[in-house]
Amino acid sequence: MSTGTGEKSLTNTVRVALGVVGAIALIFGLLILIWPEKTFSVITWILAVYAIIAGLVYIGLGAFSRERGGWSRIGYIVLGVLFVIAGIVAIANIASAASVLLLLVGLMIGITWVVEGIVSLSTLSDTSSKGWTIFFAIISIVAGVVVMFAPIWGALIVWLFFGVSLVILGIIQIVRALRFGRI
Repeated sequence: MSTGTGEKSLTNTVRVALGVVGAIALIFGLLILIWPEKTFSVITWILAVYAIIAGLVYIGLGAFSRERGGWSRIGYIVLGVLFVIAGIVAIANIASAASVLLLLVGLMIGITWVVEGIVSLSTLSDTSSKGWTIFFAIISIVAGVVVMFAPIWGALIVWLFFGVSLVILGIIQIVRALRFGRI
């Protein structure tokens, strides 16, 4: 009898977990689609707070660590101070920090796509579908170059695609939660 109760409890736990994760994804995806810039600013603010906390941890490691040598401790303190300063500057100028972060994300996406295209071309001799590999490589390189010339727009498009993906995945998770454990 306890096996049935335990199994039902596990089913309910999984159902609730799927529903909660789905609802969070759906809400976050909708926020991205409705207010993409504000949502990105919130992410930037969270990263800035993280930088301050990490900086304080590094300062603490440098100041209170007895096992580390002098230069290592100084390095931790300097790194910590830089993290704290970066976090404070980002919070003080959240719109500018979000723009810079968006720019960096866009550049990284562009560079990654160009490298991915080049790597695909380098594996051309190992693949059986050379035409598709060449096609993918050309698309990847062209898309990467386009995004590198307009990194903010590229990152914003990827950000919006991320929002759409979260909405779709959130809905799917909620449906899974409602149907989980049913035969």
